[in-house]
Amino acid sequence: MGLRTPQQYIDSLKDDRTVFFRGERVDDVTTHPIIKKAVHHAALDYEMAEDPATRDLSVVTEDGDSYSRYFKIPASTEDLLLRSKLIETATALGKTLVVLVKEIGSDAMFALHRVSRQIDQKYETDYLQRVEAFYRHVRDNDLTLSVAQTDVKGDRSLGPTAQNDPDYYTRIVERRPDGIVVRGAKIHTSCTTNTNELIVLPTRAMAEGDKDYAVAFAIPVNTPGVKLIASPYGASPKEEYDAPLSAERKMMETITIFDDVFVPWDRVFMAGEHDFAGAMALGFVEYHRFTAVSYKLPLVDALVGSALLMADLNGISRAAHVRDKLVWLVSYAETLRALTEMAAIRGQADQHGIFAPDALTTNMAKWHFAHHYHEALQHVQDIAGGMLVTGPGVEDFANPETGDLLRKYLGGRAGVDGEVRTRAMNMVSDLTTGEFGGYHAVLAIHAEGSLEAEKLMIARAYDSRRALAYAKQIAGID
Repeated sequence: MGLRTPQQYIDSLKDDRTVFFRGERVDDVTTHPIIKKAVHHAALDYEMAEDPATRDLSVVTEDGDSYSRYFKIPASTEDLLLRSKLIETATALGKTLVVLVKEIGSDAMFALHRVSRQIDQKYETDYLQRVEAFYRHVRDNDLTLSVAQTDVKGDRSLGPTAQNDPDYYTRIVERRPDGIVVRGAKIHTSCTTNTNELIVLPTRAMAEGDKDYAVAFAIPVNTPGVKLIASPYGASPKEEYDAPLSAERKMMETITIFDDVFVPWDRVFMAGEHDFAGAMALGFVEYHRFTAVSYKLPLVDALVGSALLMADLNGISRAAHVRDKLVWLVSYAETLRALTEMAAIRGQADQHGIFAPDALTTNMAKWHFAHHYHEALQHVQDIAGGMLVTGPGVEDFANPETGDLLRKYLGGRAGVDGEVRTRAMNMVSDLTTGEFGGYHAVLAIHAEGSLEAEKLMIARAYDSRRALAYAKQIAGID
């Protein structure tokens, strides 16, 4: 089929998928008053492929065939850097909200290519052949994908088979000659209301007794038995003046339920090989955290820009404490950018030429971003001022009795009237204080792995033997 137009992508979602929003079945996600915002936001990927200004970044042409760069299997540092640049550019155009309808799915496909080959070598399965067929189907038809990895888990201190309810982790409940039947639920599944395909991966390492939970597969989102419960968070009515970043942009999150869903064998990529469940989970994370730090770059740039803007409008740019906060914000943002680039530069290929970002540097970047994010918000809010949450509405400026008064009394430095300053405040408020700001703040801590998960990966990836050997050498210890 080749590259699709934005409208072709939108039309592809009219497929009777089972989506619920606030208890009501959604007839058409492309016309639903909330979900359609997510649909049109996601169409940005297709718009970029048609825009001459971004086409060369968005599209790869090989042997006369063109396809989305998201589906380019990395074979070099340059491939990773271009992928990161594409993700950063799309997120910037999306006003700090990542698109994610191709990014996350391609992360999973890269991991599937690497790990399925390892499973085949040990168990003489044909998973890689299935992965490659699915990959070609997605790439050549320019499809969108979401990923369901995080199980609902029940008691977090217990493994899958020890749970009070056996369905707290997604599992195989039946094996048939033509495929498997799965049951369970995954949470925090981004964009699934408006993607074409859904990839399911294990969320953790598994023991031999957990083999029915060691399952990976891909299915169309409208597969019978797949039920999407869409989160209403961030769905309150908004006007562009009050919420310039988020009024018309949305990412949907769902609880994805597999109510005895049939998956044909050609879409199954793991079915009981428990000793590879951990490798599959971490293989995905290895790519997805690189995607994550790439799409955080416009967000930290927006924080720096917001602080600079409000310092200027408030007339405090030369204050020593403001300069200190601005330097901190610049250092925070540019350290993240440097670590992201270094993760690509330090990346390595496996024996089959598939390149992956450096795990140590990627996790350092993600930890750096998440650990300091709320401090960054503190500095921006301090510089901006309390009007972030106490300012007037656009209607007050339109009212002839109050408009001119507000323009006068809410002004800033010379030449800045109250309406200009309020509009800037509303942007910063949308970014840092409201539902959209809260969404960013929670994702900073929990998305793509927790702070503790990142610290664990840093400890695992660092070559402590080298540093220990050097310390012994300079201490004169044999």
